[in-house]
Amino acid sequence: MTHLTPLHKPEITHTQLVRYAGASGDFNPIHTVVPIGEKAGLGGVIAHGMLVMGMAGEALTKWFPRKDLRMFKVRFSRMTRPGEKLTIEGRVTGETFEEDEKRLTGEVLVKNEAGEQKLSGVFQVKI
Repeated sequence: MTHLTPLHKPEITHTQLVRYAGASGDFNPIHTVVPIGEKAGLGGVIAHGMLVMGMAGEALTKWFPRKDLRMFKVRFSRMTRPGEKLTIEGRVTGETFEEDEKRLTGEVLVKNEAGEQKLSGVFQVKI
């Protein structure tokens, strides 16, 4: 089992969430309008899950060439909020042979600075 170099992301900002909403087309106000997030019982705005997944994907493309990525699946575990700093960790867990090619299998985790897991996932990359 090989641990991959963690990727540390800067603090998530409200401005980043607004910009991501514009880039992704996801204008659900729980991501950008604080009173709406509060009214929804979230205690304020929360980050888009796909933003967090994108950060995990960024780490994967730092660890391996993007052209070699064959599979990437995630499960969200907790909400992410402005002010949190995320770290993406990964490890290679084994090898497999699928679709006539040898692949590495692995796991990816996204955690905040308090160690709360935000996302877990699995991936495969062509060797």
